[in-house]
Amino acid sequence: MLRVGSVVLGVVDVGRATAFWGEALGYTPRDGEAGDDWVVLVPADGAPGVQVALGRSATPPQVHPRVHLDLYATDAADQAAEVERLVGLGASRVDWDLYPEDPDFVVLADPDGNRFCVIDTSRS
Repeated sequence: MLRVGSVVLGVVDVGRATAFWGEALGYTPRDGEAGDDWVVLVPADGAPGVQVALGRSATPPQVHPRVHLDLYATDAADQAAEVERLVGLGASRVDWDLYPEDPDFVVLADPDGNRFCVIDTSRS
């Protein structure tokens, strides 16, 4: 049986992406590794979790990506606080043209422009 081991994001600056995603998720480089071209991030507390791999890429991010990360917040207040925290870390708000009426998610972009969502899971 297969399982997801890592989600891989293409980035321009692996160091900058490592700093952003490390702080955003509470992750750290696996085995202390952090190269200029590739790094695998794991939960800093050693808890099981999906790894996030960052690889140098010259390909620009997609405006409407086919694959993206969904980050879960417990409720609307937690979602708002997390969005502000992530923006403070270097994320940017995306003027998303595909929002439904009354969305339960907020679309952000990491410092490299990769889109991701912060979801209010209390509305599911």
